[in-house]
Amino acid sequence: MAQQLSFEVMNLSLPFGDESRDPDHKRRVQGGVCTTDVVVSAYMGDNAEVFPKILALHVPRGAEIADVTYGLGVFWRKVSPKDYKPIASDLKTGVDCRNLPYEDASLDCVVLDPPYMEGLYRRENGHLAGSGSHGAFRTAYSNGEETTTGPKWHDAVLDMYFKAGTEACRVLRERGVLIVKCQDEVSANTQRLTHVEIINYYAKLGFYAKDLFVVVRPNSPCVTRLKKQVHARKNHSYFLVFVKTSSPRSASSHPSQNREQVSRKRRLQRP
Repeated sequence: MAQQLSFEVMNLSLPFGDESRDPDHKRRVQGGVCTTDVVVSAYMGDNAEVFPKILALHVPRGAEIADVTYGLGVFWRKVSPKDYKPIASDLKTGVDCRNLPYEDASLDCVVLDPPYMEGLYRRENGHLAGSGSHGAFRTAYSNGEETTTGPKWHDAVLDMYFKAGTEACRVLRERGVLIVKCQDEVSANTQRLTHVEIINYYAKLGFYAKDLFVVVRPNSPCVTRLKKQVHARKNHSYFLVFVKTSSPRSASSHPSQNREQVSRKRRLQRP
């Protein structure tokens, strides 16, 4: 009796499928190695330290990358010229990121870092942000000129990102990569999550938000005039990594929906 019960338990513990009875069937072995040397999603440092990690993870080595807001080339300071070939352009070279001189579906990667502060889109030059000790903002994040047309305040920031993103979508090949730098801000005492607004709009263009990196500044911000603090002071910014897809769809439905469809199909195929 004991032998019969033992046989039944063993028989019930056998895995399903004829492959379990195949003597040549090989059990699946987990690949890879155990390591802590991985690219993570948040770094304390500057853009030049984080940007090479993003390229190494998401852009094939040897690719030509159109940096359409090159400016001072800060992103590229620690990128080896042997690894990637940047195509530098900005307003100073006569190229507007909203009207690129490239053919449709001709690029594998585009880098976009327009002015992210509403204060850099003012109607008068004297009202531009970045005065006094913050003058570097004008040279590093804008061309130092006033904005004479288009929306105002934070809507001017979004207008730039939306139009530049639409143009990037035009020139990128299928599965092309768009790397966007941005930062949230408080406008008219209202919290504006710029990175969320960009992700939502780009999803309508057909971009899948594949990755997000947080860059935290290593020093403390200096505030010279403060009566009462209402919002947390921004000391971080974002690198957003998008992939151009074949048709517009929401970012949430891109990979997860496909995985669910595959899982459902497999369940239906089971005997």
